[in-house]
Amino acid sequence: MKINPKQIEKMAKRMGIEAKPIDATEVIIRTPGKDIVISNPQVSRVNMMGQDSWQITGDVSERPLAEESRITDDDVRMVAMQAGVSEEDARSALEETNGDIAEAILKLKKK
Repeated sequence: MKINPKQIEKMAKRMGIEAKPIDATEVIIRTPGKDIVISNPQVSRVNMMGQDSWQITGDVSERPLAEESRITDDDVRMVAMQAGVSEEDARSALEETNGDIAEAILKLKKK
């Protein structure tokens, strides 16, 4: 049974549901350990009785976050200053502690 998209749209409007397409080229959902990337997305913003939600379909892939992206230059400078070491040593300590600033400082001060 085929359903006419125009009829569905009219029924949705009668029920207070309004969907607007969004012209998107990529959608990224960032989680603590990975990025969920949706390529070739079809995105709609759906408003139902004043509440917005998003409908996204497309080609889904996942990628782990790069360790370097979690360690900022500000973090490196702060660890170097607090531990009294070079920025190179501070970055190494942050990489070893997975970006944990306090643990990196304590580790460097023990040396």
